[in-house]
Amino acid sequence: MTNQDRRKNPHNEVMILDLMYIIVGILVVICAVLAFLDPEKNQFLFPVIFWLAGLLNGVSGWYKLKNSGRDRKRKLGGISLCLCAGILVLIGIASAISIRRQV
Repeated sequence: MTNQDRRKNPHNEVMILDLMYIIVGILVVICAVLAFLDPEKNQFLFPVIFWLAGLLNGVSGWYKLKNSGRDRKRKLGGISLCLCAGILVLIGIASAISIRRQV
């Protein structure tokens, strides 16, 4: 095998990333519609929405960091996306705790 065969194709990574965006985006929209149609019954979906948004930001940040090389602006963008992902996950945890205490 040559070195070219062993390297990962960046187009495959982008395609997988786009597919993940589409699937998670559809899940977020479905969860949001269900959560707002009957908030009392579907209140458990609010933390799920935050966690899915955190997942998207985390994966985007990781991809930017991985492919930034020496570009500081891209690294800073990746770090900020990872920080936003952490914040969204924490908001989801706080939301889950507050919903659990109400029940």
